[in-house]
Order: sequence, then C-alpha cells, then structure tokens
Amino acid sequence: MPKPISRADVAHVARLARLRLTDDELDQFTPQLAAVLAHAADVEALDVTGVIPTAHPLPLRNVVRVDVVRPSIDRAAVLAAAPNVQDGQFRVPSILAEES
Repeated sequence: MPKPISRADVAHVARLARLRLTDDELDQFTPQLAAVLAHAADVEALDVTGVIPTAHPLPLRNVVRVDVVRPSIDRAAVLAAAPNVQDGQFRVPSILAEES
C-alpha cells in the first residue's frame, strides 16, 4: 500500500502546476486528492484477467473532414498586420517565464 499523500506533497504538486494555494485550500485539497488516489489504487487492484483492453467504450468513427490544401492569406500580409514580428514570426509576451 502506498504511503498516504501529505499536505507537503499537495503543495509540491501545486507548485509544479504553477498554482498558488492558500493554507485553507491545502487543508481542503489534501484529503480530496488522497481520496482520488485511493480510488485509483482500488481500480488498479481489480482482477481484469480476461477483460479485453479498450480505449473507448463505444465504437469511434472519424468525423473530421479530409485535409485539403487550399489557398490562404498571404504570409507577408499577415505578418505586416501583426503588432510585433521577429524573424518572420509573431512575437508575443512570454507567459511561462520562471518566477524569481
């Protein structure tokens, strides 16, 4: 049986996911995540001998149209209308910068 998840484990996972959790949220989410992991352990313990693996319970069919290359807007015209371009690409503000 795996060790129970701790408040510190939840805080670590939250930091990896770039979530800022309050102490109250850590207190709330720790038992909830522990329950989810316990359920996953219960599912993992099931005897599925003879059960045919499946990725989806219903038959799937492709509903996407055939990909056909067609004329598009001129690349130079699009880049000319962009507020900031660098090396022939859109330049946008960084949203994943490391925190100091």
